[in-house]
Amino acid sequence: MNFLEGEVVYLNKPKEWTSFDLVNRFRYKLTRKLHVKKIKVGHAGTLDPLATGVMIICTGKATKRIDEFQYQTKEYVATLKLGETTPSFDLEEAIDRVYPTEHITKESVEKALQLFVGTIQQIPPIFSAVKINGKRAYKFARKGKTVELKPKTLQIDELELLECCLPVITLRVVCSKGTYIRALARDIGEALQSGAHLIALERTRIGNITVGMCLPVEKIDSFLDEVTIETID
Repeated sequence: MNFLEGEVVYLNKPKEWTSFDLVNRFRYKLTRKLHVKKIKVGHAGTLDPLATGVMIICTGKATKRIDEFQYQTKEYVATLKLGETTPSFDLEEAIDRVYPTEHITKESVEKALQLFVGTIQQIPPIFSAVKINGKRAYKFARKGKTVELKPKTLQIDELELLECCLPVITLRVVCSKGTYIRALARDIGEALQSGAHLIALERTRIGNITVGMCLPVEKIDSFLDEVTIETID
């Protein structure tokens, strides 16, 4: 493998790591292995710190393929808790409101999910990297400022109820680039005349790259030791 020229590696992002953390870890280990000071490394598709799963890492000239990977269909397994909301729509922020859930049934959940299959409009979370006047939205959110985010057009190809143990439900989501699963959790809660937030999220696929094909962080060293590494003459 010629990482300086350009390679693509599939990693499984651990929980509580940022996408930047994972890129930095791989870059650090790669520069030490190659005995170089710098190497271009990037990733195709950010995951929130509390999410796990498929991260495609590109090095060298292969970073030009990042857009190609980002536009591929993504699959997630998401676990939602109904009846409670948080400002971030996940566990990064504390619960701010509680809603009734007694009226919710498995049948009503399945009916609500159908509202989000196809082409939809979604307002991104305020706790997100969406830019507003050149600044990231989460910077406004952390200062307690209210800003208006414009809805985006997205495509959700599949939305399957995998498990229903009310008030907790687990979903499989197949969607386009730019879909915020946290925002989908918010919208599903509202559709059920309640609230919801994300309590677990795994990206299981990008295009045809599945989580089973991804390298755990703890095996990066052994991977770099085992592969044949070429250098540019």
